Parts: sequence; structure tokens; C-alpha cells
Amino acid sequence: MYAYLAVLGGCLLCALWLEPVLKTGVLRQPRRLAATVLPVAAVFLLWDLAAVAAGQWSFDPAQLLGVWLPGGLPLEEVLFFLVVPLCAILGFEAVRTVLARRR
Repeated sequence: MYAYLAVLGGCLLCALWLEPVLKTGVLRQPRRLAATVLPVAAVFLLWDLAAVAAGQWSFDPAQLLGVWLPGGLPLEEVLFFLVVPLCAILGFEAVRTVLARRR
């Protein structure tokens, strides 16, 4: 139970430390972060909604919190499209920061 949420939490734990330790600046620019993540998340959420409606995609209720949003998406699926890009951006900016310091 709660496996999906646990994986998302693990992703966040593995990436959030990059912000204060390496001072990547990702979280200090919330508008820029939102402008990067939200349009892509919206497209993939619409894609997910279409796949669920067509019966091509489903979610295992045993792995979820049980909070279902309109259209048949679990809360964790929405969080996935926010958390994973955030973690990727933090990782990317961490690499850029480290490489810039080495120059």
C-alpha cells in the first residue's frame, strides 16, 4: 500500500538536498520552475486521461492512497508529473553548478 507515493517521496529525498547544498537556485525561481513543469505536466495528464478513458491504462488501487481525481486519475499520478520533472531539473542544475565551479 502507498507504494506509488513512497517512490515519489524517495525521489524527492534523493533530489531536494541538491538545492541547499549546491545552491542550484531551482526553488528560488518558482515562476520559472512552474513555467517549465506545468505545461508539460498538463499535456501528459491529458494523455493519461485519454488513455484511462479508452481503457488502455489503469492503476492498481492496492498501491495508491485512494484519492481519485475527476477522470479516474489517482492523486499520485498528478504528483508524478510534478515530482519527477522537479527532480530531473534539480539533477540537471546540480550537474551544471558543479561543472561551472570546476572551470
